[in-house]
Amino acid sequence: MKYFLSALGLALIIEGMPYFLAPGAIKRTLATIRRQPEGRLRIFGLAAMLAGVGLLYLVNR
Repeated sequence: MKYFLSALGLALIIEGMPYFLAPGAIKRTLATIRRQPEGRLRIFGLAAMLAGVGLLYLVNR
């Protein structure tokens, strides 16, 4: 549980940084994302998940 909570805390820090450092850029980025078709967003999400699984595999082998 310690590792999970540490990873969650790190993810929240990383996710929150852009909103704190560049809120205007985040608004523009979110507007751009909103215009993208759902299929493209799904592919991007799948690619991000696979990259995360691959990174975890490399780190833990």
